Amino acid sequence: MAETTSIDFSGTMIEKNLHTHTFRCKHADGDVTDYAKAALEVGLKVLGMSDHTPLPDGRWSTVRMGMEELDDYACAMRNARRDFPELKILSGMECEWMPEYRSFYEGDLLGRLGLDYLIGSVHYFPFKGEWRNVIDGVRTREELFSYTEWVIRTMETGLFSFIAHPDLFANSYMEWDEDSAHCAKSIFDAAKLHKVPLELNVSGYRKRLVHAKDGLRPMYPWKPFWKAAQNEGVEIIINSDAHSPKDIVAYMDRGQEMLATT
Repeated sequence: MAETTSIDFSGTMIEKNLHTHTFRCKHADGDVTDYAKAALEVGLKVLGMSDHTPLPDGRWSTVRMGMEELDDYACAMRNARRDFPELKILSGMECEWMPEYRSFYEGDLLGRLGLDYLIGSVHYFPFKGEWRNVIDGVRTREELFSYTEWVIRTMETGLFSFIAHPDLFANSYMEWDEDSAHCAKSIFDAAKLHKVPLELNVSGYRKRLVHAKDGLRPMYPWKPFWKAAQNEGVEIIINSDAHSPKDIVAYMDRGQEMLATT
């Protein structure tokens, strides 16, 4: 089994950003060179490129690169490492989990391409025989528990260096109640058991606000979720999920402030 590179998550959180996207995913702009320049301008020491992986069956192709772009993506990262030796550039992919993708992730992404790491990311989860989008798709207790189960199953694979935006369900599940607290606890327990850090993803600050019962709030990050995560002793990392070089560290300081004040 191919393995991901061991990543040092210690140190000042804004010294590194491990969640970024290039133009290849069809909803971002800029290439690796553009991100490397932006990273150096703001003093980053580690830049992780992690565009949305293509999938062997072509699923969800409107929001990810095509299979034919994989080699070009890997080449762009190699060239950037050559051109910016003063910056540590890690090569990664953001991945949806399905058991049938394991051989592709291990053999092609970590093996043939030699990527440094994979991010586990649940944008879609199985619900009543179909794939449900987490955006606007988690409104009931049943949906919330199905989402939580898929986040945990993603961690159990051992493939992923961290889990992106585990509180993404907060974009449509409006109340921090007994059920959301229970599901969060289940995610925290799995993260600790499998030693998988959770990502406080600040890109939610760049999106529309949602009307929750206690007033307007960001879609995510969700403060009660991260307060509970800290209380449970979960390893937390902060990333900007940049879809443009200009957002290379956007709102990461706000994420740090949230953790400092919870």
